[in-house]
Amino acid sequence: MAVPQADPAASRTDVPGDEAGGETGTISRLARRHRRLLLAGVLTGILGVTATLAQPLVIGELIEAAGLGNPLTWIIVLLAGLFLADAALSAGQAYLIGRAGENIVCDARAHLAGRVIRADLARFQQQRQGDVHTRLVSDTSLVKIALSHSLAQLIINGLMVLGGIALMAWIDVWLLLITLGCLGTASVASLWLAKRLRVVAVENREDTGEFGADLQRVLSALTTVKAARAEDREQAGLAELAGRARRSGIRVSAYNALLSPTMNVGMQISLAAVVGAGMARVATGSMPAADLTAFVMYLFYLVSPLVLFFLAVGQFQQGRAAIQRVDELVGLEQEEDGAVAGAPLTAPDPDSGRAAVEFRDVHFAYGEQATLSGVSFTVPERGLTAVVGPSGAGKTTVFQLIERFYRAGSGRILVDGRDIARLPLQDVRGRVGYVQQDSAAMRGTLRANLVYANPEADEAEIREAVEMAGLTSVVDALPQGLDTELGDQGSGLSGGQRQRLCIARALLQRPAVMLLDEATSHLDSDAEQAFRNVLRRVSQRCAVIAIAHRISTVVDADRIVVLDGGRVRDIGAHQELMKRDELYRRLASAQLDAGAVRPGPADAAAEALEPVPAGR
Repeated sequence: MAVPQADPAASRTDVPGDEAGGETGTISRLARRHRRLLLAGVLTGILGVTATLAQPLVIGELIEAAGLGNPLTWIIVLLAGLFLADAALSAGQAYLIGRAGENIVCDARAHLAGRVIRADLARFQQQRQGDVHTRLVSDTSLVKIALSHSLAQLIINGLMVLGGIALMAWIDVWLLLITLGCLGTASVASLWLAKRLRVVAVENREDTGEFGADLQRVLSALTTVKAARAEDREQAGLAELAGRARRSGIRVSAYNALLSPTMNVGMQISLAAVVGAGMARVATGSMPAADLTAFVMYLFYLVSPLVLFFLAVGQFQQGRAAIQRVDELVGLEQEEDGAVAGAPLTAPDPDSGRAAVEFRDVHFAYGEQATLSGVSFTVPERGLTAVVGPSGAGKTTVFQLIERFYRAGSGRILVDGRDIARLPLQDVRGRVGYVQQDSAAMRGTLRANLVYANPEADEAEIREAVEMAGLTSVVDALPQGLDTELGDQGSGLSGGQRQRLCIARALLQRPAVMLLDEATSHLDSDAEQAFRNVLRRVSQRCAVIAIAHRISTVVDADRIVVLDGGRVRDIGAHQELMKRDELYRRLASAQLDAGAVRPGPADAAAEALEPVPAGR
């Protein structure tokens, strides 16, 4: 769907301090909330490093004392204490860092979920839903690794390496130079591998997101896939995307796999050179054996920290790729709240009279394609108003503008005499109930679906809504009644039952205006007649606006708005329009003369009258 024309500055509400596009902007701010826990983990790790670095020195003292025949008890006790302290501090550091990481990913997911839920609808619909899911779930897990585990490992193992090098320099500078010469070459190679790793990690995250997005597309239309016998084609397409993710994942694994061996080779060469040169000096008496032992122990102690350091560099680079993708999602434009301080801006318009809804010269376009052009009409505060017209006339767009899913390019839309552009979204949508064409029901109990828009509804209100929507017999027939569990998208109910469920949900909201988008499309003729009676009762309590291709459902409407090509063609009652409007007469005659009261054929007859434009 193309982006509707609107003022970008007016349609954006950012969380304070958010900056779209900063590589680590929002996520880093979330991480800073847990800096104390991270700092405690790092400090615990540093104490563990101190305990570790002290061990070779104490072992050297032990060897020297044994050689001189001195008492060894206090040295052994000290060494045992260092071993125990090292183990305890290591466990404490891992727990603190792990807890901080879980806190960070929890905050990131909660924040991202809020940004996605409150995203501007036009911008959000440009996103691939599977990729959004991947960023929310998989990428945030990598963010945790990057901002907690990897960062802590970089700091702690980096200090371990620096401390070990300092103590090795204190023992013997020449052996240290030999060590650094061998390890330096390996380190340069490891840094190059880490840089390449980040590049391929970004590719792999993108490829994984593409696979997730296409999988979501197929699963959401699985019935259509099966009916079209497209299983083989879709499987082949998903296999190709999975193969692409596999290839980039293999490259990530390859660079990851090379990091550790590269450092190991450098370490092995360093060890061989140090032992050879050191033993030669011990043989000549220029270096004590205890010093060589301590130096070699420090070299061994450097093996794990160096390898972990460069592995952490690789993980951090992968995490940075995930952070970049997560922050891109944070940059989704948000719906404008619309709340403007000051009563004059939200006071009723004195010229609106008693209209529940009023369009005043409203224009709207999807990108460059105009959908509504100068639309003006009013809906009284009581009664049934129908909106009819061929496909592409702009009927559903009218509803989406009333709900402020999109903003009008120009003109004004008033609900209860108030300009919705200046009302808070909660106020606008609290006044308007919406039953969409696709009958959106969700996994959970029937009761949870009913009270979704009004969680505080009591049993009497629920029963009234169920009865008005014609759901009483359905609820009575269910094994657990209102507590019956529904599956994804309301599976467990028929299409017509799901539609009536959504109508009851909207009724329970007690709106000032109710919008029904093809709400009777899945009802049979008997249910349609019963629902027409429901509409009449509801319309005595609030304004009801109904979109219908089936003219039979709205012939007794108080007024009918005929749309054609994004313009209001005529407004009037059924008999008036039959006399004076050719398009309405054709639409109505094609159905009523044929007795099209059953769902399906009437819709097809109406759709066949006019070509289908690109925008509805």
